[in-house]
Amino acid sequence: MGKKVLFVNQEIIPYVPETEMSHYGSEMPHLMQEAGYEIRTFMPKWGSVNERRGQLHEVIRLSGMNLIIDDTDHPLIIKVASIPQTRIQVYFIDNEDYFQKRSAMTKDELGNDYPDNGERAIFFARGVLETVKKLRWAPDIIHCQGWMASVIPFYVKTAYRDEPQFANSKVVTSLFSEQPQDSLGVNFKKSLEFREAKAESLKKYGDNFDFIELGKLAIDYSDGVISTSEGVNAALIDYAKNNEKQLLEHIANDTELKGKYSDFYNNLI
Repeated sequence: MGKKVLFVNQEIIPYVPETEMSHYGSEMPHLMQEAGYEIRTFMPKWGSVNERRGQLHEVIRLSGMNLIIDDTDHPLIIKVASIPQTRIQVYFIDNEDYFQKRSAMTKDELGNDYPDNGERAIFFARGVLETVKKLRWAPDIIHCQGWMASVIPFYVKTAYRDEPQFANSKVVTSLFSEQPQDSLGVNFKKSLEFREAKAESLKKYGDNFDFIELGKLAIDYSDGVISTSEGVNAALIDYAKNNEKQLLEHIANDTELKGKYSDFYNNLI
């Protein structure tokens, strides 16, 4: 059996419109499956996802947990579907307040970032990791694609570091040109606290978390970093280099991605 890769994606086509991130969300799990890796794939169940067209159904045995964020209970709902023409299942993290009631993904109808996007990213991260635990599946690589997955590396190396399933996992963060425009708020650090994920660990980051601070958080707790296009913020690339992270830089539509990603994963493992 090949090595195991957990893809945590912000967007995946055909469930959401075509963007740089949604293409990578669909393409990379497929390429890595072709390369012989065992794959699991997650994304948020955005309110815009058509459940009937996408043939989503709830997985009762995985649903039902409550996640407490900022002293409030948020029920976790897990749904699943299969990407057409592939053997890849997608697990969807869902919640009525954070996802079902929103007609768009990360921005409202006026084009402004939702003010609770930080909390939504926290819920998504914890929902993914708790569900993987229930699946009793131990990934060798946890690959986070999109800023909505940027909290995952921090939690894997702090709150979930003693979980046997994640003890040997290497974490990869892919950086994209699309980033939130607004701050995640002064309450973001407090909301992040969970188990061994303490506020003291966040002192080096600005109190008003913007996408630069979020990117630094993801880079600091990742074992490897991937730059997906020339439009990625240069300051974050420099930050990864200055912190001596293993870095893979490539252009979009690179025809050698399967081999480059396989080599990158193997070097980390």
